[in-house]
Amino acid sequence: MTVLDSRALNRATLARQLLLGRADLTALDAVTHLCGLQAQEPQEPFVGLWSRLRAFRPAALSDLLTERRVVRTHLMRRTVHLVTADDILAWRSRHDAMLRQRVLGTYRRELDGIDLDELAAAGRAVLADDEPRTMTELARTLAERWPSAGPRPLGELLIAGLLPVTQLPPRGLWRTKAGARYRLLSSWLGREIDPPAPDGTDPVGQALVLRYLAAFGPAATADLRAWSGLAGLPSAVAALRDRLLGFRDERGRELLDLPDAPRPDPETPAPVRFLPAFDNAILGYHDRGRIIDDEHRGLSVAGARVVLVDGRVSATWKVDAGAVIVTPLRRFSRAEETAVTEEGQALSSFLTDGESDQALIVTAP
Repeated sequence: MTVLDSRALNRATLARQLLLGRADLTALDAVTHLCGLQAQEPQEPFVGLWSRLRAFRPAALSDLLTERRVVRTHLMRRTVHLVTADDILAWRSRHDAMLRQRVLGTYRRELDGIDLDELAAAGRAVLADDEPRTMTELARTLAERWPSAGPRPLGELLIAGLLPVTQLPPRGLWRTKAGARYRLLSSWLGREIDPPAPDGTDPVGQALVLRYLAAFGPAATADLRAWSGLAGLPSAVAALRDRLLGFRDERGRELLDLPDAPRPDPETPAPVRFLPAFDNAILGYHDRGRIIDDEHRGLSVAGARVVLVDGRVSATWKVDAGAVIVTPLRRFSRAEETAVTEEGQALSSFLTDGESDQALIVTAP
């Protein structure tokens, strides 16, 4: 079985994640291809798409939200993602059990003894008037009926576990600060969520495997599980094995991939790219060694914005008064420093509508 080293996996990841060259895709097509964008920080997806698309306009993503073609909702790993309307309707039921169990795992003591079906029905009844509500408002409405749980556990169980809801605009719009207010997905989109598949079948699980590999492969089943949060996909993988290629990584793990997916030459040049906080190019794997060194792995879960140099996490970045400030994690060559500065200037211009093109590398490792 062919062994793919970390550089080969890196270049494949960059190609699948649209980071090896900016793509001529619409924002909707990019969100679809990427299986959604992690989005608990509302402004971060704009940078994620700018780094991936050749002619990205922030208004394009804002319009998708207001036109109800993309939604903000809890999905993979119980984190907030931007997902297309078609995908959330197809995928939500398959994630129900995982979402519920993750909330219960966090608040097991507070939620002990609560009839989940009864609580879900009560929550749906409150939201049936289509009035947007915050999580706190919804929880307080039901707190007298379940006083022992406390508003925070009750609200999280309803919003992130039991009820298929979406965060409404203006939250998530370009340069807009707004709290999270919710409505039922079916009401907001005017379509019902697809029901669970009959027992013994898992068409959604199989679709998730194929879509994940197209955007993240080659990958191990542990990577698929780390991305989705779903434990029950081995049967879907087994059903698809005849359609997949097998490889191994340098640790001996089996990697699966689509036969016609890009696996570029490991020596393919990789451009500098600025990634937003919590980008799935890093978080979408159990073994993140293909893109980030173990010593820096904590950055990926701490919300640091990172810079890819030669395809690997090599710096962090932030914005101060319109300037992009870069802090290297290793020493840059002169050519690398020039490339980082130029891309940082372009990012600064994007973030300020062309009013600034400042980028500064402030420290040496």
